[in-house]
Amino acid sequence: MGQPTSTLTRTTVRQYSRAGALAVWAAAAVPMGLLSWVVAPALAGGGASQPRFTVSLLGALTAGLIWQFALVLAIVAREQRSLRWSVLREALWLKPPTDRAGRRGGRLWWWAAATTLGVAALEMVPTDPTGPIRRSFGDFLNSATGHEFFRGNWALFALAITMFLFNTVLGEELLFRGLLLPRMRGAFGKADWIVNGILFGLYHLHQPWSIPSSITTGLLQAYATRRWHSAWLGIIAHSAQSVFFAVIVFTVVVS
Repeated sequence: MGQPTSTLTRTTVRQYSRAGALAVWAAAAVPMGLLSWVVAPALAGGGASQPRFTVSLLGALTAGLIWQFALVLAIVAREQRSLRWSVLREALWLKPPTDRAGRRGGRLWWWAAATTLGVAALEMVPTDPTGPIRRSFGDFLNSATGHEFFRGNWALFALAITMFLFNTVLGEELLFRGLLLPRMRGAFGKADWIVNGILFGLYHLHQPWSIPSSITTGLLQAYATRRWHSAWLGIIAHSAQSVFFAVIVFTVVVS
């Protein structure tokens, strides 16, 4: 995936060629698209009820996100010959935010809060077209059928929490901001964070109606991650939405 290296961290990471970066993007985006539009409908079966289709879709997408986590570990293991936490922390920028003077953590963590608020504000801007109602988890959860289906359904709650966890912590953010972004400077120069944000948006083949907002939020998350050399900024900002939905799901399950 290219020969130049970067020494922005103590752990040396390979710099990808443009083709290499696109290959990692495709390894995440294509399976998610197939799982959403081919596998989930096949699992649900023809004429499936809304609850059955929702469970099939959640299960398929969760599998795709777990695949992304496994992909990240496999690539880092090949690159670093180790999966020790000390190696993963540096190779995936899982370290405190760092300024240009070399100071780490402390007040710099406030930038995580600022990034989270910025992402929340961008998500409130109505940039996305309306997607299929049948594929809207929020609409289903707010419906009478959804309430009845989720009430007391702890197995479904566990599935939803697993998807949220791999979506924002162990899957998308770890791959795009932890793995890809530190390895894109060699091919894209100072525009690496811009390309990263666009790739993140275009990755959403599984729900293409969300691509516009995913690009705008992805750009902010990528910029913050690049500026402070910490994938935690993107992870925290992206996870806020998951925490919000997790609380809603929990209140419905225990109602």
